[in-house]
Amino acid sequence: MSVHQSAGGTRLERWSPRNGIAVYRKLCRVRDRIFCLAVAGSFSGFGKGTVIQLPLHVEGERRISLGTGVFIGPSCWLLTLDDRASLKIGDRTSVSGHCVIASAQRVTIGASVLIARGVFIADHSHDRSIPGASVRESGITQIAPVSIGDGSWLGQNAVVLPGVTIGAGAVIGANSVVRHDVPSGGVAVGAPARVLGIRRIQSDAAATD
Repeated sequence: MSVHQSAGGTRLERWSPRNGIAVYRKLCRVRDRIFCLAVAGSFSGFGKGTVIQLPLHVEGERRISLGTGVFIGPSCWLLTLDDRASLKIGDRTSVSGHCVIASAQRVTIGASVLIARGVFIADHSHDRSIPGASVRESGITQIAPVSIGDGSWLGQNAVVLPGVTIGAGAVIGANSVVRHDVPSGGVAVGAPARVLGIRRIQSDAAATD
């Protein structure tokens, strides 16, 4: 059977091999919509039109704010580690699947940011300074806020480390490890990432229209 929306509500049509994928897509959209309606009140903010695709791993949702029209792809992790932490994702930002965004203090992602699959963003690191202790049991260190500006683009499997500010309209290449600030419009690639050039970007007002 396939699912269709009509003025009178939802109706079902006969299933056939030709429309099987279309049925699957529609069922996923219905599932994700129901999930979003059920959990929206659990977040600090959950804007109109925001979509989270399942599965999702989330901790500290009371300190996570999602703007209007945000898209969170499947198998993402959104984490705030304690009551002092915050995570904010701006309007119309798209986070592809299998991304991890973790905050121990503050992670701020602007509007209309494009984040590709497998990106890792954290404002802290594991403490490796205790001799003989496992990394898992040693806690965290190097806590410093992370900020990603409006209209920027993070390529697949990029890593953003603590204390980094990425300016508006910047582009981070796939597999890059960002250890230092990237200016607005900067194009940064490599591990560690280096700024190779500055691209021309729209004014803030135009970029957010």
